[in-house]
Amino acid sequence: MDDTGAPAGDPDAGWLATVMRVAFLLLLTASLTRYLAHHWYTPRTPWVIALGLALAVAHLLLPTRRPGRPGPGPRPAELAGLLAVLASWAVLVLLAPSFAWCAIPLIYTVLRALPTGAAIPVVAAMTTLVVVAELQLADGFDPTLPLLPPTVAGLATAVFLYMERQATRQRALIDDLISTRRELAATGRREGALAERERLAMEIHDTLAQGLSSQQMLLQAADRTWEQDRETARGHVRTATAITARNLAEARRFVHDLAPAELADGGTLDAALRALAERESAEGGRPVRCHVDGVPAPLPAAAQAALLRIAQGALANVREHAGARTAALTLSYLGDQAVLDIADDGRGFAPESPPGPGGGRGHGLPAMRARLRQLGGTLTVESGPGEGTVVSASIPLSTSGEQR
Repeated sequence: MDDTGAPAGDPDAGWLATVMRVAFLLLLTASLTRYLAHHWYTPRTPWVIALGLALAVAHLLLPTRRPGRPGPGPRPAELAGLLAVLASWAVLVLLAPSFAWCAIPLIYTVLRALPTGAAIPVVAAMTTLVVVAELQLADGFDPTLPLLPPTVAGLATAVFLYMERQATRQRALIDDLISTRRELAATGRREGALAERERLAMEIHDTLAQGLSSQQMLLQAADRTWEQDRETARGHVRTATAITARNLAEARRFVHDLAPAELADGGTLDAALRALAERESAEGGRPVRCHVDGVPAPLPAAAQAALLRIAQGALANVREHAGARTAALTLSYLGDQAVLDIADDGRGFAPESPPGPGGGRGHGLPAMRARLRQLGGTLTVESGPGEGTVVSASIPLSTSGEQR
């Protein structure tokens, strides 16, 4: 709130209050001038001049409160100032009826300062006083005088109350809009945080978690064979060390931009898949073939990263759960889409209820589907007990291109 009682940042309220103050002072000056012109010196003249000056000062010192203000009525000091202004004006009207001209700005001041229930009787009393003053100024009885001042006062009051209610509704609407905007912003932040957590969970599952799982298996194998065949055990340790180095590179990549390390520095998806197949063949103890079919089409970084992560996750599932002898990666460019197939000849499973620890963790196949859904792609799984498994991930090339 500013010093006029208007809400901070509401220039219209302050502007209108200033206009009413100026109008009141001009009408007060005009009324005093008219009185002096007709009554240059009478016993009343000094009292009228003194009361006029006191009324001007009291009105200037009177705080103006905004319409539709919350809380109870005016404070005691404000009420006392308003009563002093009204009393001075009433005495002036009785001494010099021409001061009735100041009624309209005063009605506005009363409506702004008092609650509506208290302001209406005060406005009615002021209007009655104006009618009496006008009848005193008239040469004879004018039947229009009892009608004109009440009509003007009623119209001014109705317009003011209508504008006040409209302003109250607008303030309520603005408050609702601000509250809604804050709620939407908070919801957006929460959804963004959840999406980021899901993305990080998928990245960690497909990289660091799979690497740590491989290290655990290799180190356990080295521990079991250390006494019988130390050379084989050392080979397991060296392989685990290489996986640790890759995991370290992935961790550093997480800190940088979460892009797969294999695709950094201009690496291609074809080369990354071939390198992945070679590593799995060397570390997993089963051959993994890699084949690229069709004319390679440019894929954005997000699509390449998704397909590579899906290949890593699927091969990790093969290594941990399938008991397969061989596996194969096939990347096919089919004109309007890129399709990555990961096939194995393992024990298979029922796709509607994946068995084993992988299904219980809740990240394998659901994480793959979530990655593809973000790019407009799909994931299909063909498997059966004892029949091996084929995981097929497809991404529309047009959709991928739009998400560069």
